[in-house]
Amino acid sequence: MARTERGTERPGWPYKQTTPSPFALMGGLSLPLTLAACIPGTSQPPTAPPPPPPPSQTVRQPLAEKITALPSPLPAWEARRVSPDARSVAATTYTVAPGDTLRGIAAKTGAGSEAIARANGIAPPFTILTGQRLTIPGGRYHLVRDGQTGIAIARAYGVDWGRIVTANMLEEPYILRTGQRVLIPGEATPRSAAERAQAFTLDIDDIITGGEPALAANTAPTRPTSSSKRVLPSTAAVAEPARLRGGFQWPVEGRIVRRFGPGASGERNDGIKIAVPLKTPILATADGVVAYVGSDIPALGGLVILRHGDGLTSVYGHAGGLLVQRGQSVKRGQRIALSGDSGAANRPELHFELRQGRTPVDPLTRLPARN
Repeated sequence: MARTERGTERPGWPYKQTTPSPFALMGGLSLPLTLAACIPGTSQPPTAPPPPPPPSQTVRQPLAEKITALPSPLPAWEARRVSPDARSVAATTYTVAPGDTLRGIAAKTGAGSEAIARANGIAPPFTILTGQRLTIPGGRYHLVRDGQTGIAIARAYGVDWGRIVTANMLEEPYILRTGQRVLIPGEATPRSAAERAQAFTLDIDDIITGGEPALAANTAPTRPTSSSKRVLPSTAAVAEPARLRGGFQWPVEGRIVRRFGPGASGERNDGIKIAVPLKTPILATADGVVAYVGSDIPALGGLVILRHGDGLTSVYGHAGGLLVQRGQSVKRGQRIALSGDSGAANRPELHFELRQGRTPVDPLTRLPARN
C-alpha cells in the first residue's frame, strides 16, 4: 500500500524571548526556594499530560515534507479503521413471509439488500410480495458501521476499492449507509493485517468514490460553509453541489509540460502538468466544495480535490501550501493552494485533473482556449 510520508517535526513560530526569568523577578527569594526544592517531601509531583483527543479529532502535524496546511483531522479512513469481519453467505433461496422487507431479509440472511434486489430484478421502490421466492446471492458481505469509508473497508480486506464499487454497482455520490451490507469480491485468504494493507494502493479514484464516511439512516450530509476556520470531524460526510455553475477557468497561468494521456514510455497521465514558479496561487477552476485536502497519495504531494456538481471533480497536486479545509465551499477563481514541488514533481508545477464521474477527461477540452 502506498503510505503517506508525514514529517515528524512540528511547525514552530520564530520569536524572541522577552519575558524576564521567574527567578529574576523573585530576586532574593530564589535561594530559599531552591533550598526548599532540595528538602525531601517538598517537591510537587509532575502533572500528568492531558489525554489524547479522540481519533476523529486527531490533527496531523505536518502533512508531509515541503507542505504547509491548515490544522485538520486525520482522513476518515485513518480515523475510523475497519475490522475484516465479513460474513460468508451461501447461495440459497428465501420465501417472502408477511411483513418482510428487503432490508429485513438482508438482515436475516446476511446478504446485502442491493445484491438481493439485483439478483431478482427488483427495481425501486423494491416492492416484494408474500410468497415470492427470492434468490439469495452468496459471497462475503461486510456490514458497514457508522463513519466507515470505502477506503478503510478495501484496506481491511486487501481488495482494490474499484473492484468493490463494480461488484456492488455503487453510483454517485458513493456515500455508504450505516447498516448496508457490501459484497467483498474475491476469495477469503488468511493474511496478516500488514499483508492486507500492502495489497491496497490509494489513488484519486479511491478518494473520490470511497473517501466519505458512511451516513446513519435519516441523516443528511453536512452542508458546506465558506469559512476555512470550520474544521469538520472526520466522521462528517460532506454534501456536494447538485449542479455545475458556470464554466471552468485555468487554475494557473503557465507552460504545459505534460499533456493528458499516455506518455512516451506508456505510463498514463490522468491530467496535465503546468510549470509555475514556487508559491504561485492555485485557483479553483469552478465553484465547488472541497472534498479532500492532504498528502495521502505520495506521488502527488500536497493535494486538493473539489466537487463541482453534475459528477464533475477537479484535482490539484504537487502543492506546497494548502489554504482550504474539507467541507469548505469555494468560488471560481478563489485561492485554494500555493504551487510547490512536493510529491514526485521534479520542478515547481501543478498537476491538474478534471473527472466526469470516475473517468478522467482531458482538461484542455473543458478549459477556455488560450490566446
